[in-house]
Amino acid sequence: MEQFLIERKEQAMKKVLVLEDESSIRSFIVINLRRAGYEVVEAETGEEALEKLKEHTDVRVALLDIMLPGIDGFEVCRRIRKAGNTPVMMLTAKGETFDKVLGLELGADDYMVKPFDAKEVTARIKAVLRRSSAKEEENKGVYDFDNLHLDMNRYELK
Repeated sequence: MEQFLIERKEQAMKKVLVLEDESSIRSFIVINLRRAGYEVVEAETGEEALEKLKEHTDVRVALLDIMLPGIDGFEVCRRIRKAGNTPVMMLTAKGETFDKVLGLELGADDYMVKPFDAKEVTARIKAVLRRSSAKEEENKGVYDFDNLHLDMNRYELK
């Protein structure tokens, strides 16, 4: 039973939201992520992605296309950043420097241009999750109250 609970926790730690409007590309990404051991939540529109994020609060990373019907990937990224710290990766055909800089400035943790290699996408997701986990671990025991900052790791109160 304990092993089952550990495995469920690890799977939840590996849940990815894939926002891609082209079904063939989305299917390709989903198949490869599942083969790599990730649980995948799929969305076809920005609006659907935001709803899925509300439903699946344990999503560990969001993989976003930019050019979408309705709300675009940039706006989805903005809203994810406003709501919390879920890591965001852009995976898009928009490869101009302006678009890359905009995506990163809006809060994306990584930016990849199509066409892409599925193994590279998986490796970059692992890297983003590794950085995210390290940051979460570093922030344990750190509390802010109005003008007070308490760091239990360093035994500091400022």
